[in-house]
This record gives sequence, C-alpha cells and structure tokens, in this order.
Amino acid sequence: MAQVEATTERIIAADAEDVFDALADYKNVRGKVLTGHFSEYEVREGGDGEGTLVHWKLQATSKRVRDCLLEVSEPTDGQLVEKDRNSSMVTTWTVTPAGEGKSKAVMTTVWNGAGGIGGFFERTFAPKGLARIYDELLQNLATEVEK
Repeated sequence: MAQVEATTERIIAADAEDVFDALADYKNVRGKVLTGHFSEYEVREGGDGEGTLVHWKLQATSKRVRDCLLEVSEPTDGQLVEKDRNSSMVTTWTVTPAGEGKSKAVMTTVWNGAGGIGGFFERTFAPKGLARIYDELLQNLATEVEK
C-alpha cells in the first residue's frame, strides 16, 4: 500500500486571515463553496475550525463515492487539518500571506492507496482528479472572499 497525494494551490485576492476564517467556517461558508462532487453536507459538532466534526460524501468519479466524517484541528496558525474517521485520508489546508491584500491557499490530501493494479491506477489518476475538484473549491472560495 503506497501513500497517494493530491495537491493544489491558488492565490486569492484577500488577506490570509480572511481566507482562513472563511475556510474554517463550516457553518456558513464551507457548504457554499463545495463543488457538485460533494453531497449530504452536515456539520455534526462545532462549526468553526478546531473541534468541528463535519460529514459529506465525495463523489470523485461516477463509480467512486467516499463517505467522509472529518475531525477538524488547527495545529498551527493558518493551518486546518481534516482527518477522516472512515479512512486514512487527511486533508491539510495552509493559508499564508502572498503580498499586499493577497494570500496563498494550498490543499494537500494524502491517503493509503490500494495495492496491485488497482493501486497503480489510483496513484496515477486519483491525484489529478482530486486536485481538479479542490481547485474548483478554491475558485469558489476565492469568489466568496473577494466580494
């Protein structure tokens, strides 16, 4: 079983603190910026960063749906970590300043991939597909915070 990793990033025309606050706002913002790949979104505990427990289904392909129950932590300033209770998947969001009135948002997701030929295809294609999904989410986030 090899670890699989998907990463995407975007420069957003808003202060890093505002971008991070929006990203960590699971009650009001996160549900609005999710793409059509997400369904059954529900905040089960908390709703603002650290201590939040959130559920969604992520449909990465027409046949692949992942049921996610995510515990949210904030290990350092500007970093949000979502650990899935139902799998090995961990998504880390990092927001840093990128010049006057701009920020850089980076998303990295890692998980333990399958073995064998299925694992080969997962390692080859899943990172690109997941990066596309999260790039669209970051575009939606940018649209939300740049208002």
